[in-house]
Order: sequence, then structure tokens, then C-alpha cells
Amino acid sequence: MANISELQRQRLNFKPVLPDILKNGPSALKIKQGKPTQSVADRETVKKIFPHTYGMPEISFVKGKNADVKKLIRAAVVLSGGQAPGGHNVIAGILDGLKKANPKNKLYGFLGGPGGVLENQIKEITPALMEGYRNTGGFDLIQSGRTKIETDEQLATAKENILKNKLDAFIVVGGDDSNTNAGVIAEYFKTSGVAVSVIGVPKTIDGDLKNEIIETSFGFDTATKIYAELVGNICRDVNSARKYWHFVRLMGRSASHITLEVGFKTQPNIVLIGEEVLAKNMTLSQVIDNIAAVIVSRAKDGKNFGVCLVPEGLIEFIPEMKELISALNDALAENETALAAVSSFEEKKNFVISKLPANLAALMKSLPGGIAAQLMLDRDPHGNVQVSLIETEKLLIDMLSAKLKTLKAEEKYDGKFSTITHFFGYEGRCGAPSNFDANYCYALGYNAAVLALNKCSGYLSSVRKLVKAPAKWECGGIPLTMMMNIERRKGKEKPVIKKALVELNGAPFKQLEKARDVWAKTESYVFPGPIQFYGPSAVTDMTTKTLQYEQKKK
Repeated sequence: MANISELQRQRLNFKPVLPDILKNGPSALKIKQGKPTQSVADRETVKKIFPHTYGMPEISFVKGKNADVKKLIRAAVVLSGGQAPGGHNVIAGILDGLKKANPKNKLYGFLGGPGGVLENQIKEITPALMEGYRNTGGFDLIQSGRTKIETDEQLATAKENILKNKLDAFIVVGGDDSNTNAGVIAEYFKTSGVAVSVIGVPKTIDGDLKNEIIETSFGFDTATKIYAELVGNICRDVNSARKYWHFVRLMGRSASHITLEVGFKTQPNIVLIGEEVLAKNMTLSQVIDNIAAVIVSRAKDGKNFGVCLVPEGLIEFIPEMKELISALNDALAENETALAAVSSFEEKKNFVISKLPANLAALMKSLPGGIAAQLMLDRDPHGNVQVSLIETEKLLIDMLSAKLKTLKAEEKYDGKFSTITHFFGYEGRCGAPSNFDANYCYALGYNAAVLALNKCSGYLSSVRKLVKAPAKWECGGIPLTMMMNIERRKGKEKPVIKKALVELNGAPFKQLEKARDVWAKTESYVFPGPIQFYGPSAVTDMTTKTLQYEQKKK
């Protein structure tokens, strides 16, 4: 960390605020158990898969003496999946929580994600090493990776290496798939009689790992502020030049939370929400018609410009496209060997089309070649289409151009349609965490350490009441199985933590519905600027608009 900027130097001195309940350390906390829990769906199936960890109670912390946590332990942390701002503060919180309980406790980091667990690549994280990474973005202290520990052989290897390092606790920092994996490992250890606590920490900038207890995943606040700065800059540019339509695709493969939050922060002309498209059973053509209506209306007022936000997962929310992608996932998984022997794309495309039902084969044939090719790309480690590689915004523009050309021929449109496209993804994953994320991540890590010290296993670190000041946040743990349901992955039924989608009956979406007509017709743009670390607390420490709307009445 020799080459650091002036901002980094200052951020290293930032002191996260611990919730009051944690301030006196793990030995001043006792566990309070709630009622037994159930999975969100498919209860009998999930219970059969997780007989030892299903039904555990929710946990909260209350004040009380707890000498048991002073016993010496060795813990390890692994960063799993994509990066999210604040990961280093999670590790700092874990380290400080362990050391507060007993200065001789040790924390290790598996390098390069879960693959490092299988390869036994590990290093000790000392207080001296940690000092250079506090309040910084990125996962570069121990790196991350997308390997999954799920086969019998992988689970056995993970157990062997965790026992070889004499670990008492294993903490997984990740999203819904990674924490599902943590649940699988926790169950495997209990089945095998291995006394190692497995704890999860909710991480994903997509914001889809949430429920009443897990109010938001870390990184969402910072990432949406970074994207909002960029979109705000575009809004100001478009309001200055007044000659382009900007289509901005934002991260969020399975949910539109990022797009919704950035919409609130910048108030562009069009905010597409995938969940709304799905609920209304809209076709691709209907989506195009809705966008075209706004473009035509603005053109009548002499406004041939605007900004449209597109969630990267939009294409999967369109029912006909969702059905196609699901069929493609199965066809590609089931014919992997045969496809490997085919060299040209056209041959692969025709082979896969031959495996599809007639209606989906016709839809696949009708798509532009570029989009069809992107739908055929290799799947991610979880068997899903890599939606971030599908240029949905360009598909929309191609279809809008054709639609507007038709409307012009019918004398229903007399404007100009010049476009510029953007995709904001990696720009938001490793930014320096906002004050909110710096505090939240530190609390999540410290809380995870307390769970580990109390020998809890199969739990996700939970810090809630996040619209309050950090000192008033509440802490505890939620069973990983409580969030699970059964989904189809790589052609097979598997337990996974259920993704939280934008709720159309929820307060945030209702707020969008109230505002969208005004935003469409006017230039109500907001320019949030860069993340603010220093200044009035009302600016530097505010939470997301999403949380504010959700908890307004609480």
C-alpha cells in the first residue's frame, strides 16, 4: 500500500461507528434466541436437504456477561463472488471483534476466493497488515473468486484444509449463491461432526440479498452513489447539448434495485424496471412501444433528447425472452459435449435451435445476430447466462429506430433520434466505501465475529434498523436456511437463497410510479455529484432512498 492517494490517506483515519450493543465487546453480549424459523418456500424439500441446520431460531444480542467467548479461537474469512465496496471493513470488523475477545485470537484469509480454500492458499491477517486497508475499496487484501464448493470431493477437500489449519470458524463474505454455499458447508460440517462455525456476510451491489432482517447488502449504497454521479453528469450534459438520447445500462442481473435507486437519485426521463415488465407480461415489442411513446411526446415539445436507465437483467424479465433463456440454459447444459465439437457459431446456433420448442426456435431466429450470439455465450459458474455481456441497450435502440421510422412514415413522429449508449458496471464495484458502507461493513464483520465466538453456525450476519444512526443499529444472526427456496440451475433443482426483487407494491416502486410521468415530460434531473466523505452529516452519512422509502413509517 505504498502508493496511496491523499484521499486514501485520509480515509485510513476514518473511525467506523459501532452499534452501541457491540461497543463493549463480545464478552459483554449474550445471545437471545427467537422463534424457530422456516424457509421462505419449498419447506419440506429444503428441510430434507438441511436436516441439521433447518429451523434454527433467529438470534439477537443483548447485554450480559459472557466469559465463554474469551477462549482462544482461530478463524478464517473468504471473499466470494464479485467485488463490492466495503469488503476490507468487513475483514477489519472480524479482526477487531476477535482481538477484543482475546488478543491472542488469530484471523486468516483464504486467497482468491473459495478456490483458495480448495488449494489451501491462506495467510494470516494481522492488525499491522489490516491498517493499510481500512475504509478502502476493493478486495485486494486477499482477492476474490467464483469457485463453488459443492461437490462431495470439494466439500471433503474444504473440510480437510480447514481442519489442517486448526480453524474454529469459517466466514464467507458473498451474495445469495455464495451464502447458499455457506449453508451447504455448514450442513456438511454438522453432518460430519466437524465443530467449525460457518457464518455468512451479505455482500452484493445488486441489492437483491435482502429481507425484513437483512435490510440491504453491503456495497449497494456506494455503488449506486457512484453510478448516480455518472448518470447525473450525463443528465447535465444532455440538458446542455439537447440533441442525444442516452441509454444507460446498469448492473443488476436478477433484480432492478440499482436502476431504481439511481433513478431516485438522478430523476431521468425513463426508468425501466424489469419486475414491472414481468408482472405485466409485456413482450419486447410492448416495451419498445412504451419507450417510443415518451420519445414521440418529447419530440412534439421540440425535445429530441433524454436519458433512459436500463437494468442489465431486463431481457430476462421479458416473459418470452425469459422462457427462451431458460430453455437455452438447459439445452447448453445438456448438450455441452456435442457443442464443444462444433466449431462455427452458425452451426452451434442451428444445433441449439433444433433442441428448442417451435415457438422459442422462431423467437431465437428472429433476434439480431449479435444478440443471438450473446445469448449463446458460455454460462457463469452457476449455469446462468452472462447477462452483463448482452448489450440490451443496443437491442432497444435498434428496435426503437425501426419503430420510429414506421411512426415517421405514418406522420405520427417528426423528430430526430440520435443515441449514445453506456454500461456502468465495474466502475461501481471497488470504489472507496461511503460512510454508510464503511460503518455498515465494519458492524457486519464485528457481528460475524461475535456469532463465531458464540459457536453459531449456519447463520448470516444481520445488522438492521439502518435508517437510524449507526449507534442505534441492531445486531444478530439469521439462519441461512430461512432464506432458501428451490430453483432450477444447470437443468437441476437446487436449494438457493431467494433473490429479493423490486416489490411492485412496495413504497419505493410506488414512489417511482408517482414521479415517472413528470420525469418523462420535464428535465427534473438531479446531479448528486461524487460520493461525499466530508461535510454535513445530512450529506455524508445518509442512507439510500430505497431504505428511506421502505422504512418511512417505521
